[in-house]
Amino acid sequence: MSVARNGSNGERGGRPGRTQEERSAAMRQRLLDATIECLVEYGYSGTTTTKVADRAGVTRGAQVHHFPTKTDLVVSAIRHLAAKRTELAFGELERLRSSADPVGDALDLLWEMHQGPVFSATVELWVAARTDPELRRHMSVVEPIATSSLVEFGKALLPDYAEHPEFLHAVYTAMDVVRGILIASWATRDQAELDARWARGSKHLRILFDALMYRAGHTPS
Repeated sequence: MSVARNGSNGERGGRPGRTQEERSAAMRQRLLDATIECLVEYGYSGTTTTKVADRAGVTRGAQVHHFPTKTDLVVSAIRHLAAKRTELAFGELERLRSSADPVGDALDLLWEMHQGPVFSATVELWVAARTDPELRRHMSVVEPIATSSLVEFGKALLPDYAEHPEFLHAVYTAMDVVRGILIASWATRDQAELDARWARGSKHLRILFDALMYRAGHTPS
């Protein structure tokens, strides 16, 4: 059954009673969510603004109004979801602070945050940026912002560790381990192997962070 395109502000079948600002925000949200879904399903090269608009249920003109180009659309989607991922992490801050093993729980949280479509879509953009100068320019801005947010979370959770000058590099190493394991796992799709690799990786990361605590003059938990 076709959907009537009679919604206001470019929405297909838009609901009445909302303000212009609310409709605009809802449309942007649908476009960003649809972009991630398309990146995961079709890859970067197969993702088009037309496919995104169709999946989001908005007109092509409305999509162009909010995000003039494909690059604007995909980079905004990643920026938005990176911010949401950071927000979720900080939402766990108090719980982890009271944990008997904050380092282990923080590593597991980092692992969990890289599961699902957000990371898959991000990898699509990393690969595409290798040969797309415009996308690479945008990603070079977005990536440091997303990474620095996770570093700030680590400092807030583990202030004693953060005193060590190598703390920043340890966080980067943890992210590299998580991302490397997940990307390599796509070749086999073997969950048991994936779990075993993370168990091994997190064990060695824990040794790294414990070493920082010893050097900072603290006793790790």
